Amino acid sequence: MPEITVEAFQSRLHAGGSSLQLIDVREPQEINVAALQGFQNFPLSQYQLWQNTILETLDPRAETYVLCHHGMRSAQMCAWLIHQGFTQVINIGGGIDAYSRCVDPSVPRY
Repeated sequence: MPEITVEAFQSRLHAGGSSLQLIDVREPQEINVAALQGFQNFPLSQYQLWQNTILETLDPRAETYVLCHHGMRSAQMCAWLIHQGFTQVINIGGGIDAYSRCVDPSVPRY
């Protein structure tokens, strides 16, 4: 599955972020600690609540980036999205933790 570094993701955001579909699969309490602007939250633990409506909420043809804490849950979500017919899904390697360490240290680490 395609993966992008946090540095390359930041460059992609600056190059055309308004057209990107951004998904964060972390828990609400994690997002309360650290979040990136523009991401929609679809917690994996709440899969039963959004699985049947995600195609109504998201565009399966849009360039889609998926984030979690370290990159494992987002990889699971990427695989699921691809299985649902999403065509441009990219995992953000290292997650928000790597983003904080390598791109923006003002984003809290936990």
